[in-house]
Amino acid sequence: MNAIEVAQLTRDFKGFVAVDHISFQVKEGEIFGFLGPNGAGKTTTVKMLCTLLRPSSGSGTVAGFDIVRQPNEVRKSMGIIFQDPSLDDRLTARENLRFHGMIYKIPRRELPDRIQQSLEWMELVERGNDLVRNFSGGMKRRLEIARGLLHSPRVLFLDEPTLGLDPQTRNRIWEYLLKLRQEHKITLFMTTHYMDEAEYCDRIAIIDHGKIVALDTPEMLKEGVGGDMLDLKTDNDPQTEQELKAKYGIVAQRYEQGLCFEVKNGAGEIPVLVRELSAKVLSVSVRRPTLDDVFLKLTGREIRDDGASNRDKLKGFVKRTHRT
Repeated sequence: MNAIEVAQLTRDFKGFVAVDHISFQVKEGEIFGFLGPNGAGKTTTVKMLCTLLRPSSGSGTVAGFDIVRQPNEVRKSMGIIFQDPSLDDRLTARENLRFHGMIYKIPRRELPDRIQQSLEWMELVERGNDLVRNFSGGMKRRLEIARGLLHSPRVLFLDEPTLGLDPQTRNRIWEYLLKLRQEHKITLFMTTHYMDEAEYCDRIAIIDHGKIVALDTPEMLKEGVGGDMLDLKTDNDPQTEQELKAKYGIVAQRYEQGLCFEVKNGAGEIPVLVRELSAKVLSVSVRRPTLDDVFLKLTGREIRDDGASNRDKLKGFVKRTHRT
């Protein structure tokens, strides 16, 4: 049985389509990544799957339960790590977990052992009686994960789980998550716009403007780019971009550091370009495709935080909807 099944799921905020008829399945025990920029529809999808937001149309199940008809069963079967902090920093770590256990009606005799086990998983036992306000960002994230696991969910949703954390802390968080999946066979559904951590996923769905534009393993997605990638910087990038298209039929993408484009044989193409281009070549390098290149090829733009304006629009629609 699939842990998650989605068919034609849609969310329309009075004409603003945040999620547009998406369909996918997530296998039990899989790490499934939802990759896209801010405003692409990742968080809206998670909110619908977690029963926090009702779909406009389409259907979805989590752990076999329908997200519209069986919301209570869905909530019992899943845990969620929100994008924004949701801990009470005036309480200790144990008190935060105890409160969560009471909400989920974990039997009183079981709760102390559950709390201890969750703290052990995230290596927070020694800080269990400390106020959360004194925790670092990474420790707070670990405590949120411990809280999400307290009621033994079958599916754990992680909405941008390492947002704002430094690279070292992000890597440490992923060590915990990978160990968790290996030891407890839990299904992890993760949204992110960090390409490096998307590599941890078994499969990735790339979403842009509310639509899924690709879904496969990281390796297969990169193989779909084909050939090598050349990063080129000249003293006149706009002219070079036009020249590449006119002379060689190459469509290059321009970004802050220069031009990037796909070729069949990077090592063989570099001498030709250096010799024949009108502009002076300042730097050139060849590499294998990355998930950044996959996203660039599929969407025509880089994955970055340029979707904030779309998310602000979405928040505006939500506020107006609640007032009416």
